[in-house]
This record gives sequence, C-alpha cells and structure tokens, in this order.
Amino acid sequence: MHQLGSQKDSTAWILQTWAAFILSVSMTSFGIVNLPVDNWVKGFMSMGLAFSVGSTFTLAKTTRDLHEAKRLTARIDEAKVEKLLSQHDSLNLK
Repeated sequence: MHQLGSQKDSTAWILQTWAAFILSVSMTSFGIVNLPVDNWVKGFMSMGLAFSVGSTFTLAKTTRDLHEAKRLTARIDEAKVEKLLSQHDSLNLK
C-alpha cells in the first residue's frame, strides 16, 4: 500500500515564518502608534489589524483541516480498493 507521508517542515522554515509574522505585526503596530491621527482612528486601525491576524490564523487552520480530511478520505478509499482487489480471484470466472 502506498503510504502518504506526513509533511515535515524544517526548523529554518518554521523560524522564518514566525520571524516574518512577528516582524510584520510589529512594524504595522509601530506604524499605527506613530500615525499623526486621533486615538479613535488608531484604535479602529488596531482593531482591523487584530481581526486580520485572527482571521488569517482561522483561514490557515481551516485550509489545513480540509487538506487533512481529503488525505484521510483518499487513504480510506485506497484501502477499500486494495481490500476488494485482494479478495478478487481473477482465475475464478463464475
């Protein structure tokens, strides 16, 4: 049976993604804090940043879960086909 291996990301890739995330949120926050506008505008922009970050995490998790569900369904279907093929006797023509 063909095994679908789990994807393993390297430590360098994980560190790069976290560094990029932290840097982008930090720089955007720094920009919002230093804007020459009223505090309610800064608050509104900060809420937008917070909701954008939260929805990005939710979207990433949902996409990952859908991908894993499809992989599981494919593995189950493959196992069913292999079971049918193993039970089939091609020499028996009844």
